[in-house]
Amino acid sequence: MDNLLERNPNGLYCAAGDFYIDPWNPVERAVITHAHADHLCPGSRAYLSARAGEALLRARLGAEAAIESLDYGRAVELNGVRVSLHPAGHILGSAQVRIDYRGETWVVSGDYKLAPDPTCAAFAPLRCQTFVTESTFALPIFRWPEPREALEQINAWWRSNQQAAKASVLFVYPLGKAQRVLAGIDVSIGPIYTHGAVEQCNGIYRAAGVTLPGTAYARSAPAKTDWTRALVLAPPLAKTSPWLRRFGDFSTGLASGWMRIRGTRRRQSIDRGFVLSDHADWPDLLTAVRATGAARVWVTHGYRAAMARWLEENGMEAHAIETRYEGERDAATEEAEP
Repeated sequence: MDNLLERNPNGLYCAAGDFYIDPWNPVERAVITHAHADHLCPGSRAYLSARAGEALLRARLGAEAAIESLDYGRAVELNGVRVSLHPAGHILGSAQVRIDYRGETWVVSGDYKLAPDPTCAAFAPLRCQTFVTESTFALPIFRWPEPREALEQINAWWRSNQQAAKASVLFVYPLGKAQRVLAGIDVSIGPIYTHGAVEQCNGIYRAAGVTLPGTAYARSAPAKTDWTRALVLAPPLAKTSPWLRRFGDFSTGLASGWMRIRGTRRRQSIDRGFVLSDHADWPDLLTAVRATGAARVWVTHGYRAAMARWLEENGMEAHAIETRYEGERDAATEEAEP
C-alpha cells in the first residue's frame, strides 16, 4: 500500500496533491481541520477549510489571508487529488479530511469526539483504507461520564457558591469548550460573564447560527457589580492573572478531560474539577477507528505509542507518527484562544 501522506519538517504532506494538512510552518497550501492553534499556523499562502469554521480561521489569520472554504461533503481537486471535508464533532467547523487518489482513500481525523454537542456538527464516520487518528486521551483510564452529568455538576457547584456568597470562576478553553458549557448549563441560576477571549469566540458562534445564552463581558461590568451570583467563564491562563481580583471572594473550577487523572485538580490549585472534554475518550477512539474499516491506522497527537501498540495487539496495522504537538495541552499552559 502506497503512502498518500508523508511526514516532513512542515507536517503531514500529500506529494501528489502538493498540500499539507495542519502544517506546523507556513507552506504554499494548507488544508486545515480546525481553528485551534496547534492545528492552524499563520503565514501560509493559501488555506482550505470547512465553511462552518471559516470565520474562526479569519479571526486568527486576519483579513488578508487567502481562505477557500467548502461545505461539508463537497469535494475539490488539488492537482488531481480529490479532497473533501467532513464533520469531526470537535468544535465549530472542525473537519476530517478525506483524500481520494487512484483508488486509495485516506482520512485524517484532526481532533474529534463522538459525544453529542449542540454547538457543532456531529462526527461522521468515513470508510477508508488508512485512517489518521488523534490519540489525546488514548489510555483506558480516560472514560468520560455523560456530558449532562458534568454539566449538572457545574450547576450544583454554581448554586453552592451562591449560597456561600462567592463568585464561580470556571476555566474553560475559549474556543469550543466555553460554548459547549454555555449551551448546556442552567442559565436560570444567575448572570454569566466572560473573559474577552471567550466573548470573542461566542460572537463568532452566534454569527454562525449557534444558539447561546446571553453573556456579558466582565471587563465592562460596573464597578459595584455583585459577583456572588455570577458564573464567570475564563481561559485557563487567567488563573494567574490580576484580572481575577475584580471578583472578590470566588471559587475556581476547571472543565477538562485531564480532570479524570487523580491529583490534577490539586496540581492546578483548582477548587473543583469537572470531566468534560471535546476529544474522544478511550472507548470512543476505538469505536471511531473500527467504524472506518481501515486496514491501516496512523496514530498522532497524544498517547500515540500506547494506542498503536494496542491496535497492533488486536490485529490491526498501526503506526505511531510523531507530530510537533502532542494533543490537548495541559490546562496550565493553554493559550487564550483565539
